[in-house]
Formats: sequence, structure tokens, C-alpha cells
Amino acid sequence: MMYLLAILVPPLAILFAGKPFQAVFNGLLWVGGLVFILLPFVAGQAAWGIAVIWALAVVHGRRNEARDRALVEDALRRRG
Repeated sequence: MMYLLAILVPPLAILFAGKPFQAVFNGLLWVGGLVFILLPFVAGQAAWGIAVIWALAVVHGRRNEARDRALVEDALRRRG
């Protein structure tokens, strides 16, 4: 679900991933990209694509961080 949100509304996905400052900057990039897509500029498509890729990377990183945290907690529980 978060990946779909990252494709449709990248700043919101980053905000839900717990990165509010990145969400603001991504929102500026995303909105700028949408504005320039309405005009026939290739830069708008590039900016929109960068915003989406950035959001997908943040969502993927959040999932990996949660998995790593669970592995460390499990290892510490087994050890102690």
C-alpha cells in the first residue's frame, strides 16, 4: 500500500514513513514537476520521476529498517 502511495502522492508516503522534512522538500519537487508537466517541458517529467523514485527509496528503506530492528531485538533476546 505504501508503494502505491509513493507512486501516486510521494510526499504523503514520505510523511507516513516518518520523515517530515524530506516530505516537505519532496512535496516542493513533486508539485514543481506537476506544474511543469502541464507545460510541455521535459524537466517536469524528470522532476516528477525523481520525486517518485525518492519516495519509493524512503518507503523501501523504512521497511528494511524495521526488519533490521526486529532481527537485532531477536538476537539480543536470544543472547540475554
